[in-house]
Amino acid sequence: MAFFASARPVADGVFGRSLGFSFADAFARYAAWNDKRITRRELSRLSDRELDDIGLCRGDIADVIDALR
Repeated sequence: MAFFASARPVADGVFGRSLGFSFADAFARYAAWNDKRITRRELSRLSDRELDDIGLCRGDIADVIDALR
């Protein structure tokens, strides 16, 4: 009886790199989106005084979020 091992990467297949999609990329995009969402939420919860203590104002929150990867 013969046994054949395949050296094909897991990402190849129906949703592999050949179609421009990988689950690792999708997960990385989701993680980055979630980090931005949490950062925006936490900064928005701070009072104006607390934002001033860290050198920001309400108008800077969008700029901080855009600067994240």
